[in-house]
Amino acid sequence: MNQYKGEMARDTTYLTPQAKTEILQVLTFLENLEDELEGLLEISAPNPYVKMSAYLVKRHLEAKSVTPTSLIGASGVPYATANRRLREMIDSGLIEQRSRTATGRSFSLHPSSEMLEAWTRFSSRVRRLAGQSFGVEGNRTDTEDYYFGGSYLEAQTIQPPQVLLEPLKLSGGLRVLVHGDPTFMVMHGLKRQFEQVVGCPIQQRAFSIDRLHDEAVKNAHRPVSRYDLIALDLPWVGEFVENDYLLPLDQVLDVDRLNPADFHTAGWLAAHWSGRPYGVPSQTTPELLFYRRDLFAEAGLEPPHTTDELLKAAAALHDPVQGRYGIAWNAARGTALGHTFIMTCADFGQPILDLPPQAGGFDASHLADGGYRPTIDTQRGLLAAEYLMALLQYSPPDILSMSWYERVRPFANGKVAMAYGYTLLAPYFEQNPSCAAFGKVGYLPHPAGAGAVNIAPVGGYLLGIPANIAPERLKAAAEALIVFTSPEAQKLYVEHGSRTNPRYSVGTDPEVRRRSPIFEAVDAMSWRDELQFWPRPPIPEINQIIRICGEECHDMLRGVQSPKAALAAAQNRADRLLREAGKL
Repeated sequence: MNQYKGEMARDTTYLTPQAKTEILQVLTFLENLEDELEGLLEISAPNPYVKMSAYLVKRHLEAKSVTPTSLIGASGVPYATANRRLREMIDSGLIEQRSRTATGRSFSLHPSSEMLEAWTRFSSRVRRLAGQSFGVEGNRTDTEDYYFGGSYLEAQTIQPPQVLLEPLKLSGGLRVLVHGDPTFMVMHGLKRQFEQVVGCPIQQRAFSIDRLHDEAVKNAHRPVSRYDLIALDLPWVGEFVENDYLLPLDQVLDVDRLNPADFHTAGWLAAHWSGRPYGVPSQTTPELLFYRRDLFAEAGLEPPHTTDELLKAAAALHDPVQGRYGIAWNAARGTALGHTFIMTCADFGQPILDLPPQAGGFDASHLADGGYRPTIDTQRGLLAAEYLMALLQYSPPDILSMSWYERVRPFANGKVAMAYGYTLLAPYFEQNPSCAAFGKVGYLPHPAGAGAVNIAPVGGYLLGIPANIAPERLKAAAEALIVFTSPEAQKLYVEHGSRTNPRYSVGTDPEVRRRSPIFEAVDAMSWRDELQFWPRPPIPEINQIIRICGEECHDMLRGVQSPKAALAAAQNRADRLLREAGKL
């Protein structure tokens, strides 16, 4: 895989699971137990079905290939007997074959979904029986869960990804352009496993957000795309569709195969332009308020649900003498602060465009029709700007250079009591037991301004297919898109450190729920209709409008201009931008 570029390539240590999966633990246990049993009595008869299926499942979960010869060798019985047993397992649908060569004479072997499900259930029973018989530490909860609903939840457990029976035929391998964030870095760590699933090499390039946009646009102007799949930030959809940079999904695959109803509503709607889907949510990561539950409890404070309550809490917890500050947020000039401003406007009930109101917020589904105008210099916009000015006095001294990752690091290290941050940044403090915030973080939607309701502005990335992809690569790219955004793949990302999830089914998986409280919190917000994508409407000009707001507001925070002057300047620049584009 190519060398990663971008912020996370420099800053992030690749995350590994805290422990092996339950099924691998049980497989290892059974192997050791069998060795002990064989040493107990000289007379023994191996069970080739069990030995071969255990070997096959373990190799599958380790992303290692299995040939008929190697599987027969693992059977523990003579060649002819093992060959017959192998054929029986293939004929019964327990083992699937995938061609390894163009002639179709050589095959790799893979466990079927039926076999994987059987081993998953068996593994849970083995652990439960061990706990009941030997009092295995920590097993009491597992046992109680079995009697009080655990067996029902197990039925909803998502299995590991299965290999494609027909490997993808892509000259040079699958080429993917992504953002350099923790979730896509997890995909990098799973490279070998996904190569096993799709049956071809994977090459992936990662960039910081602005460089990702530039590379995606540059790629769109090449005669033939360098990439089979590209990641794009949700607000870029309108720009990429209007400029014919993306193929509509309903033109290249059966959209029902994606199970659209399984995606969080806001994330799926954000993938559309003029009623057609142009990408699949790869990560849905709302921006939340992270707060230290322990510090709030010690100070006798309630979690803040309004901007006034947040400011009071920030003042109470702000103690620069002791090296602790009230809150951190995106305040770096340009794109970072621009996002903060438009999301803060949304907290006060003000969209950045004159969108029509609807139940739960504003309607951003008809932007392709045009007729919109920026709404920056408004009374609620002024409230948002003044709120940011108020946050300054409770922020770290380097706040004006803080962006996506810089705002969360001091929170994780205990130097900040609260932080606005995307869920994808939670690994900074959820998976490092040595950091001050570990195990002490609460999650809330954005506190609301006067007269507004609580929302969690949706961020994240889609995976789409470039419009200029070579025709002979299109079918394979569509299959890869389905694989990478499937529930099985999404669960695998979570198990290896991701804290983003675009699908309801993954969020309700009991094994995922045990990984982090963030999934239950986000699902609850979704059901309460607090996840909203209208704060960052995906018009073609949104990237430039965000940058304009970030520049003018930065001058405001530096004291170069007043809030009213900053809003007026941003409004004038945004209006001029749309006039030049023929939209006003």
